[in-house]
Amino acid sequence: MRIGLLTEGGYPYATGEARLWCDRLVRGMPQHEFELYALSRSAEQEERGRVVLPEHVTRVWTAPLWAPADDGRTYSRRERRRFADRFKELVRGICAGEPEPFAAGLYGLAELARDQGGMYAALRSETAVRAVEFACRAPGARRSVQHAQVADLLDFVDELERLLRPLSLDWYEDLCEVDVCHAAAGGVAALPGLLAKRFFGVPLLVTEYGVQLRAHYLEHSAEASPGPGGPAAGPRPAVRALLAAFHMRLAVEIYARADLLTPGNAHARRWQERCGATRDRVRTVYPGMEADRFATVGEDPDRGDPDTLVWVGRIEPAKDLIALLHAFAEVRRAAPDTRLRIFATAVVPGYLADCRSLAAQLFPDEAADAVTVGENPVTFEEIGGPEAPSPADAYGSGRVAVLSSVIEGFPITLAEAMFCGRATVSTDVGAVCEVIGGTGLVVPPRNPRALADACLSLLRDPERAQRLGAAARARALELFTVEQNVAAFREIYLRLLARGSARPDGGIPFEQPPEARVPGHWTSPTWAAPAPAAETTADRSSAVPVTATATATVPAPGTAPTTTTTTTTTTTGTSAPTTEATV
Repeated sequence: MRIGLLTEGGYPYATGEARLWCDRLVRGMPQHEFELYALSRSAEQEERGRVVLPEHVTRVWTAPLWAPADDGRTYSRRERRRFADRFKELVRGICAGEPEPFAAGLYGLAELARDQGGMYAALRSETAVRAVEFACRAPGARRSVQHAQVADLLDFVDELERLLRPLSLDWYEDLCEVDVCHAAAGGVAALPGLLAKRFFGVPLLVTEYGVQLRAHYLEHSAEASPGPGGPAAGPRPAVRALLAAFHMRLAVEIYARADLLTPGNAHARRWQERCGATRDRVRTVYPGMEADRFATVGEDPDRGDPDTLVWVGRIEPAKDLIALLHAFAEVRRAAPDTRLRIFATAVVPGYLADCRSLAAQLFPDEAADAVTVGENPVTFEEIGGPEAPSPADAYGSGRVAVLSSVIEGFPITLAEAMFCGRATVSTDVGAVCEVIGGTGLVVPPRNPRALADACLSLLRDPERAQRLGAAARARALELFTVEQNVAAFREIYLRLLARGSARPDGGIPFEQPPEARVPGHWTSPTWAAPAPAAETTADRSSAVPVTATATATVPAPGTAPTTTTTTTTTTTGTSAPTTEATV
């Protein structure tokens, strides 16, 4: 089976979201061929390179969303009129919240890009700006966009060009041949799969461990919050409203057209159902984690200081360490020997400074006598340091793990603590209750007193803490391992194929062998001359941008197969929007 895996800002790059679970999924299915179609978010991500890919990854396409993508293409008068009509439908659907015009405009623009090439100049033209302005002022437009100014319109059109860039990529002549398109996230990452589903009938599977629409709302609400020294530095209200409306309409279209949605938890599932997903096309698949990394700590229930609370995660406002520090002050009054160790996987520098300052105020350095150096009962440490070279060592330093977040999707650190057999105290946010399933204590968010009482109840009853930790480990081994994740997707792939073909030509899976395929170009019009090429070898692990096209000759019956030739074109500048490496 050939799987087209669609990612944004993650796999196969060495950094980014969804990198780990995608790598585990691909490596767990060596019997299938995977083709990767990746959108990158920054130049830094591309400079850090890619992970080493297994042998059954046969093709890698990449395209940047951060760099200019001017292909130098300008439209004729007829093409400009066609673009204007489709773009007006798209922005009318965005501004008025109407799904039908949005879908018609989206697919119409995709057809134009397929026939005539990229839309970089058209999307940034005065025609596009005036179309957005007209849609904002039209009857039925949302109140939040009706007073958009010229600067707002220009910013929105600029951002919209980046979001619609997948429409112009030259991936689709290859993507149409895969058996299943699997988008590792919703939003822009699923857009190529949505087009492959629309135009070629390729089954579309969308996995969301963090709902992209929710992530967009949270990101822009943080940008809208005023900073300590003045007003917010993020987009203006009208721009935020337009972008939010676009992401909402795109999410609704993806959820309506996908053959199957696999949220990572019930919290994400509720978001999808509220945006129009039907229950018969939704199946929860928990993310898979490597349990072996935590086996040493998990199988040693006596490891760790019984008077130590442990917190692990990214130090940022959503984790609400301020409330945790106030709760720990209550704990110290009742149990003076208790310590709190905070292990950071990443930090927001300003927020870390605030937390350190509060800890210094709440807990002045304490000394046992007149000649001993004072120590603070709260320590801020990093994963990878001498005291905690790995996450397992961090969780193993105490008996109780704490999660104090006010915003959370799937709590990865909570699942890791469960693998380590730690008793947990958590706030009731996101998928926390679903993950722990009764094997830990849950309190309301932003309630330091309740958090302190729950921690004290476990510190005073070590046997109860040990029982909860053992139950948590058993639950994690049952639900959150790599093996269950891979087994679930293996079954899902087969079920999607078993439903039968939805392709316009009535083809069936595996009807045409991969070596019989001659790749073409989605965005090359009939008048375009072939680009010159120089023969070289595409390196699998190289991060250097190259464009490679692989062709194979089908041998006649009874003859020896011919040699496959790989043609590689090095790309410079911004004229070529994509990168392909054929393995």
